Order: sequence, then structure tokens, then C-alpha cells
Amino acid sequence: MRPVLAPLLIALVLPLPPLVAAQEGSPPPSLNKTDREIMSSEAFLGAHPDLKHRLAGLDAYSRGEFETARKEFLRAARYADKPSQGLLGEMHWKGQGAAADRALAYAWMDIAAERAYPMLLIKREEYWAAMTPEERDRAIVVGRDLLDEYGDAAAKPRLEKRLKQARRETTGSRVGSVGNLQIQIPTANGWRTVRGEEYYAETFWKPEQYWQWQDFDWKHPGQGTVEVGDVMTGRDVPPPDADD
Repeated sequence: MRPVLAPLLIALVLPLPPLVAAQEGSPPPSLNKTDREIMSSEAFLGAHPDLKHRLAGLDAYSRGEFETARKEFLRAARYADKPSQGLLGEMHWKGQGAAADRALAYAWMDIAAERAYPMLLIKREEYWAAMTPEERDRAIVVGRDLLDEYGDAAAKPRLEKRLKQARRETTGSRVGSVGNLQIQIPTANGWRTVRGEEYYAETFWKPEQYWQWQDFDWKHPGQGTVEVGDVMTGRDVPPPDADD
């Protein structure tokens, strides 16, 4: 999956945190083949709706299906996915999938820049400088409602709940112990078995570490960036979140 996108969209495609923890402040290690296969599995993405819907949105965008792309980015945005929130801002600014709305575009980019990721902060300031006083006033009003629904205070707990739920459903344990768990995942060469500790690496399943590594990647662009291949469907897909 390698969509051809505008410059900002290219930058926002898929910087993802690694599955292996590193010392704080150091560049994330590269993902290995097993990591990529795990991340591309439908079951894994089903438990990570932020990534799942961002990928679906990018796929639709690459085909010029802008209305579908916006719907998918909106779903990802509900789970605190800052790249998707930035992509929504860019699409509203350019009028892709609907009439251009620069005030709404700024409101989305403002939420996307909530964690002070450099490229999103820069884009937000570019929008503000280009808007009229009337557009700025409206952006502030529109942004209040968006922040209540999609800001980190509301959106992060949704994803954290989904991660805990998905792990608990698979392990059958209230504490989510992976123990000697063996998990089957589909790959391009057929099904393979991975250890529970590989599949449930804490970087991707413990909320604090998940947010920490996302922040590292987006605050240090160009380090630890990877692409995930086409989604591999599997039989162990967790049920969808009620919010989805």
C-alpha cells in the first residue's frame, strides 16, 4: 500500500512506533519481518482502530475516493489518531470530498497539533495566517465542539479501553497475561505462529508506552518510520468497538 499523496499527506502516512522498547530519547529500532506481519494482521488492526481506519482512509484517498477517505479518517480521529486529524484538516482546506471549509480545516489541524508535533504545528500556523478575521472567529467556535469529541481528553480513553478489551478477550484473563500463548497470524506465505509476548509487545498494548512511542516518532520525523503492507485477514479478529 503506497498511495501517492500531497506533501503533507506523505509526511503523515505511517510513522509508527516500534514493537521493541528502547531507552528513552533514543531512536526507535527498526521493525523486523515478524513485527510487520503482526501489524498487518486483521486481528491486530481490529484492536487498534486508530491505525486500522487511518490505513483504510489512505487506501481510499489513493483511489481518489475522498468522501470514503474522510469517513475513515474521522473514525480514526475518534481514537486520538493525530495523523488522521491532520489529514481531515488538509482535506477540508483543499475541499476534497466536500466544499472547502478553511475554518473547519483549522479546527481539525489545531486538534491534530495538540501534542505539539512539529509538522502539524507548522501547518496549523500556516492555516491561521492565511485565514480572514471572520474565518478565524468561526474556527474558534467550531473548534470547541470538535475538541470535546476528538481531543485527547476524550479520544485517548476510547483507544485505551479498546486495547484492554481486545487483549482480555484473546487471553481470557482479567489481567491479560500472555503466558505461553501461541497466536496464529496470516502472512503472504500462509499461516504462522507467533509467541504471545511478540504479538502483545507492551509498546503497542500498554497505553502509556503506546502514546510515548507515537510522540517520539512524530517529534523526531524520519526516525523509526515504517510502512505496513496490505492487511492480512484472519479468523481471530476481535469484535468491533461499539463506538465504531
